[in-house]
Amino acid sequence: MLTHITIAEFPDQAIADYNEAIRLNPNHTNAYLNRGIVYVNKGNNDQAIADYNEAVRLNPNFADAYYSRGNAYRNKGNNDDQAIADYNEAIRLNPNHTNAYLNRGIVYVNKGNYDQAIAGYNEVIRLNPNFADAYVSRGLAYGAKGNYDQAIADYNEAIRLNPNFADAYVSRGLAYGAKGNNDQAIADYNEAIRLNPNYALAYYGRGLAYDAKGNNDQAIADYNEAIRLNPNYATAYYNRGNVYYYKGNYDQAIADWEAVLRLDPNHTQAKNNLEILKQELGQSVT
Repeated sequence: MLTHITIAEFPDQAIADYNEAIRLNPNHTNAYLNRGIVYVNKGNNDQAIADYNEAVRLNPNFADAYYSRGNAYRNKGNNDDQAIADYNEAIRLNPNHTNAYLNRGIVYVNKGNYDQAIAGYNEVIRLNPNFADAYVSRGLAYGAKGNYDQAIADYNEAIRLNPNFADAYVSRGLAYGAKGNNDQAIADYNEAIRLNPNYALAYYGRGLAYDAKGNNDQAIADYNEAIRLNPNYATAYYNRGNVYYYKGNYDQAIADWEAVLRLDPNHTQAKNNLEILKQELGQSVT
């Protein structure tokens, strides 16, 4: 029998085994489901969706197949409505499917439908009051609405349930930062980094807080670490460029904003900053 360790460490072997299971039994719905999960883990969402389609064709009442297909659509991006439709069907078939509520809420937040997301998270918490992830997710939705106190209350509960939940500390840090409580934000980022020293967002968030306090060198040090951990972190380059500009390090500011535009050519703020600075310096704008 395939174990989760085997699937994680040897995905190609896992797929080969599921292929053989399907060859021996073309109606093996779980083999299609599990092969799809491996494809998702490999980033092959289209192949995963094809497998979930077959699982649903074989068993139209297979809630986990709809849920998993929703995940694959969500991963693909620009398929929010299809993802929501699949999560809805998973919930219709299994009204206690907490992960379907949770992930549907993530899609609703992405679409800006914060109240619908919160309603779903409320249901998750009703079904499982000890589900720390649900409190963090609801907190993010409240934060997106600007309700930072409610967001912080949810992060507090998540941390109470799981004191080692690095995501909850980072999310609470962001909420404290939005309220201007930068010292509390820094304390949360410190704890997140203690729990996960490779957490790029925690360094980035702490950089924002130091930046807001006017501690430019500490901000740059944190942006540096965020970029080291995630070399494609466009917003870290952008904010580091801003700090370099304020310090008068114009060449480094230009280099960072140019890096932003290589990663995200539509980043309007970086483009505007670059044009203004180059004009100030009498350089040609390309």
